[in-house]
Amino acid sequence: MNAPHPDRETGEPALLTVARGLQVLRAFRSDRQALSNAELVRRTGLPKATVSRLTSTLLQTGFLRQSPGRRTFELGPMPLGIGHAYVSSSELIGLANPLLQDLADRLDVSVALAARDQLDMLYLGYRASHKVATLRMGLGSLLPMGRTAIGHAYLWGLPARQRASLVRALQKQAADPARLKARIHASFTELDATGTCAVLGDYQRDAYAVALPVAIGRRRILLALSCGKVLLRPRAAEAERRRIAPALIEAAARLEKLLRGFDGEP
Repeated sequence: MNAPHPDRETGEPALLTVARGLQVLRAFRSDRQALSNAELVRRTGLPKATVSRLTSTLLQTGFLRQSPGRRTFELGPMPLGIGHAYVSSSELIGLANPLLQDLADRLDVSVALAARDQLDMLYLGYRASHKVATLRMGLGSLLPMGRTAIGHAYLWGLPARQRASLVRALQKQAADPARLKARIHASFTELDATGTCAVLGDYQRDAYAVALPVAIGRRRILLALSCGKVLLRPRAAEAERRRIAPALIEAAARLEKLLRGFDGEP
């Protein structure tokens, strides 16, 4: 008896279907760009027929919606409901949010707490001063690990072998692998010297962030913490770093102390 073909609608194992559906949803990033089936194929590496079937199902269930008058897709309301349920029930976020908001208000920045999601960084917590332009970021934003300060800080916090393996994986998907590796290692040098790293405009134009790793709870779960803002004058970057870094380092120590008894998952 032949094994069922994984791409046949009636034979595809349920777990594989769920995993591929989540892979399609994960392809939508914080820039809120609408995506076509062709772009989803490129981002996920899934077959065209599989992506077409999955987007049809995700449309019907409210996880995706079709862009008005176009053949592209955007995230629908259902992921928002799941995200709201997570935020409402998360002990970690409930404890961390007041500290994140205090830091954001003191420095007039946005503050993010992020975990690894494959080769990206997922914002688990996000608070912003009312004075700051948010760069269209927010809770649940997914940022590339290799092109952001928060991603570089996370990488630096890993054991050396795991760090090197992830850097190689990031290089494989980069348009310019040598440049990516150089940028990442420049951040590692900054972290070695100062405990923080800063990145300007590598992911979004005029986006500036200072970041560092944090180890959370009894199991010392590695996350990363960052302060970000729009910076229109690159020459001001060093002054902003000197202003932000001491407060960020102090806040990270407070966060680790606050959450030292935490025994759950991020």
